[in-house]
Formats: sequence, structure tokens, C-alpha cells
Amino acid sequence: MGSIGGQSSGDYLLNQGALRILYSVIKDSEAVLSPDGFTQNNPNVVTTTSAKSTTIPINVKRGVLGRSVAFSRPDVGENTVGGAVLVSGAYVPYTRPLGLFINDALGNLNENAPAIGSGKCPYLRGGSCGDKIYETQVQTTTGGGTVGANLAYPIGCFLYASVNGLLTSRWQDSYEAQWINVAASGSGTAGAAIEPDVTRLGVVLAPSDAVSTEMFFNLFTL
Repeated sequence: MGSIGGQSSGDYLLNQGALRILYSVIKDSEAVLSPDGFTQNNPNVVTTTSAKSTTIPINVKRGVLGRSVAFSRPDVGENTVGGAVLVSGAYVPYTRPLGLFINDALGNLNENAPAIGSGKCPYLRGGSCGDKIYETQVQTTTGGGTVGANLAYPIGCFLYASVNGLLTSRWQDSYEAQWINVAASGSGTAGAAIEPDVTRLGVVLAPSDAVSTEMFFNLFTL
């Protein structure tokens, strides 16, 4: 089931980072996009070459990408969303994933740039999606991980928000697991994070295959 048909321009390749929405529940535009949501690097937190997702375009844009995770940003203020960042070199406690950004913050050439004009970047909460930008490698040693090892996305596996703000199948690589472990506020032994502490963003319906690099999943309504 790697490929689902439909009409598009450039086989969905011309728009670098638009989320492919098959069914939507809530397109949230209430929150303001954090200033670094227009300027962040991609990847922005774990930049080790072996841990970098192979799905990120070579000439990737700055700012949050369509298909990347919209996080609450308590370091900036209430009712603010943004990407995954470190503040003074540290993960920010109580940063939580909310959904997936629908479009790149910077927009596309020869098109309007609504996020820049409005200061907002809508994100999807709940629905069914196709996504070509997600983590492909293990990113942290948390839980005994080997950085750079390949990730798998079997049908039915849960999806989490990675340290770099993309979907991952490994909860130990989630942004939340990192700050929970440091803050010692988890529900595991000595406050360490366990899987139920981490937000489940969705569940895989069909992984990518030889026909299509697109992964399909149900996005939970958070």
C-alpha cells in the first residue's frame, strides 16, 4: 500500500514540505508561531551526520517544515507553537507535541507567504495523512539505542515527536523523553521516562516501500 493516487503537480515533489492530508479533523490556527519557527535549521537539535534523517531534502529550508511537529513552546510564552529547539543547550521542560504543521513557515517561491504575513503557521490535529519527511535513523543512546541504526515503521506502530521535530517510531528518541529524564519527573524508576509518559501522535497505516517513499498514518486528536 505504499502509494495512494491523486492529482498533483510534480508528483508532490515541487512543494518541499506540504503535509498530504487525506482526511482532516482540526486545522488549528489559534497559536502564534515562535520567532525561531522562521529561522531554525533542519535538523535543529541532533545534527550528527549518521543520525540525520535521509528523508530531509538536501537543500532544505530554514524554519518549521510542513510535515514537521508543532510543539507547545513554554520558553516563548502561552499560546505559542514552534519547532524542536534547545534553549541554552538544554531541552525545554513541558514542551509537548500538538500536531503536524501543514505548510513550511517560509512558504514557496512565487506564492503568498501567509505564515510570514500573519505570524501563524496552522497545524493539523487528527486525521489521515501521507508524509515523506520523517526520521529514518536512531538519534540518541537513550534506552540503549545505537545512534545511526535504521528505524522501522511496521503497520500498527505508534509515532512520536522526535528530538528534531519529525515523526519517529522510537519513543526513546522523543523530545519529551529527553526533558523528562533530565527533570526526573517521569513515572519510571528514579523518575526516568517510560513510554506512557510520551505523547503518541499517531499510528502507522502503511510504511514506505519500493513504490513510494510516502508513509501513511492516522494522526491522533490531541
